[in-house]
Amino acid sequence: MVGLKTIRFTGGNMDIKEPNGIRILCIEDEHFISELYARALRRAGYDVTTLVSGDDGLRAAQKDNYDIIMLDLMIPGMTGFEVLRELNKHQPKLKAKIIITTNLDQDETSKDEIEKMADGYLIKAEFTPRQLVTIIDDLVSGKNINESLIEPA
Repeated sequence: MVGLKTIRFTGGNMDIKEPNGIRILCIEDEHFISELYARALRRAGYDVTTLVSGDDGLRAAQKDNYDIIMLDLMIPGMTGFEVLRELNKHQPKLKAKIIITTNLDQDETSKDEIEKMADGYLIKAEFTPRQLVTIIDDLVSGKNINESLIEPA
């Protein structure tokens, strides 16, 4: 992994790290949320691609060019559930870790099914973009992730 270097801008409170080579696909239909995630992750050195629909997200994910896929469950076209099922069915050796992001409270059966197919499950209302960076940093480094924010599958 490339060493990280912090670049400081005068007159601002923003530290931007050099690219770290980690590619993230964020499939999220709420523009404001995807922009918050992408901005925070890019500042932390991640290469982030954002897509709005499940169909576009599935096509991009199937190329297997990403290290992490953040997948909202309620997206237009194919739902996040459908994308997740397709990836697990047709690409069980996908290199990307899949993190489900949602604000919906799932019934136990749905949540159990999701957790079996994904590497993590985040409730969007329970974390900030800064906490998301910490979660992704921990995931990339193989550390245990704070279980109050993410429940490992």
